[in-house]
Amino acid sequence: MSRTILITGASSGLGEGMAREFAARGDNLALCARRTERLETLRDELAGSYPQVTVSIRALDVNNHDQIFEVFRAFQQEFGSIDRIVVNAGIGKGQPLGTGKFNANRQTAETNFVAALAQMEAAMEIFREQNRGHLVTVSSVTAVRGMPGNVNTYAATKVGLAALSEGLRVELKKAKSPIKVTTLYPGYIRTAINEKVKNAPFIVDAQTGCKAMVKAIESGKSECFVPGWPWTPIGFVLRRLPVTVLARLF
Repeated sequence: MSRTILITGASSGLGEGMAREFAARGDNLALCARRTERLETLRDELAGSYPQVTVSIRALDVNNHDQIFEVFRAFQQEFGSIDRIVVNAGIGKGQPLGTGKFNANRQTAETNFVAALAQMEAAMEIFREQNRGHLVTVSSVTAVRGMPGNVNTYAATKVGLAALSEGLRVELKKAKSPIKVTTLYPGYIRTAINEKVKNAPFIVDAQTGCKAMVKAIESGKSECFVPGWPWTPIGFVLRRLPVTVLARLF
């Protein structure tokens, strides 16, 4: 039986790549993003490659919080149920603190954390009603430690998202709920969001990165660095490095 997977921010980057990977597995897709023309192109591509898969698209600006609840509910009504929701939409516009770029940092914080919170709320309303589902949140390897400069605010939002996810896992575990929560910590994957990043060690192309993300999601694990190599050991080391060492690295 085909599953239905909802992905936000699906018009480009990791969301688009994951959509292709899930379609190849035979999953039906509920895709949403601001740029509907790109969603239409992706839908037509997937329909041609995987005619057995149903792909539905809807416009969604995740900073319109009411619209998140409306779109998620509309997808649920269309498909009857939603098996997995991937909270993926995000931006990377952060700037060093105190350099007059507060608006860029505010937009990053609102999109990557507040809007992610709204998506998690909307997803959990559906999953609690269904008494099943798999919530996936896309954090970042930068969430392992505080990061300087342009990455500071971005990393902080990803820390917050990871903490929300972990707290929810604890709550669901305590309640013995069948609902699952997975947090992904992607390393550097070549997409538009990081195309201007100068220091991007171990970067992989989007297809390789998205394959690793979907494999990690399917594993059902609570937390996954992706790709697992080399980011799992790097994450372990980063958590333990003194600040003086981090300052030299970044």
